[in-house]
Amino acid sequence: MPTMKNIVTFFLFCLGITGYVACRADTPTPSETVYQSTIAADGVQHVRIEGGSYFFKPNRVIVHVNVPVELTVSVESGLVPHTLVIQSPEAGIAVDEGLSSEAKAIRFTPTAVGNYPFYCRNKLLFFKSHREKGMEGVLEVVE
Repeated sequence: MPTMKNIVTFFLFCLGITGYVACRADTPTPSETVYQSTIAADGVQHVRIEGGSYFFKPNRVIVHVNVPVELTVSVESGLVPHTLVIQSPEAGIAVDEGLSSEAKAIRFTPTAVGNYPFYCRNKLLFFKSHREKGMEGVLEVVE
């Protein structure tokens, strides 16, 4: 049976985590950073995206239509989990991946020109969603 000391310690730990997350909720987002992809010798557009405390960097990525894209994505280490979502099946893009500090490769070939939002879908209890806090960007597909 748990002792009163263990219960109080657990309660204070949970309170501390909640306070940490609430403080991080007001972290300002960085300004727009743009990455213009090029087609590598292997015929693929390689793009590196790093996520963190409610940001993606770069948060605007420009790629070419009908050329394979390989996103290498990761997040800085921390307690808050994040995802990368790009849902534009009409353009050949359907991504919904959990992220970690270990880089993950995601491949797709965009089939239509346009601007497609990407974002983190996570949300903690009654706080704003990670997207509402600024963890979003745009994948711009050009000719």
